[in-house]
Amino acid sequence: QVQLVESGGGLVQAGDSLSLSCVASGRTFSSYGMGWFRQALGKEREFVAAISASAISTYYADSVKGRFTISRDNAKSTVSLQMNSLVPEDTAIYYCATGYSSSAVRYSSAYAFWGRGTQVTVSS
Repeated sequence: QVQLVESGGGLVQAGDSLSLSCVASGRTFSSYGMGWFRQALGKEREFVAAISASAISTYYADSVKGRFTISRDNAKSTVSLQMNSLVPEDTAIYYCATGYSSSAVRYSSAYAFWGRGTQVTVSS
């Protein structure tokens, strides 16, 4: 059974940085693409970033491009999200996800497995 466990969330001030991590287990991590999504209170879940199995391809939402960086360590079965220049609009629960494709995919419907999420709160 695939399990995803996120960590690294917290309360920070606008302009600060934060790094999220997601550890995967239950299958061969290096064969599958990974994604980060977020859901703010009262809003729908939205795509943040994705990375292919080989890490050659990455995609970002326009709202985080240039501020966030997704990376992966296949030896540690971990995907990370480095978030810089945080703004209050980044406040949300951040979810790690994976599916059955080796590609970097931005559509949530492509992801079959989800973590429980980690809360990120950015104060102004």
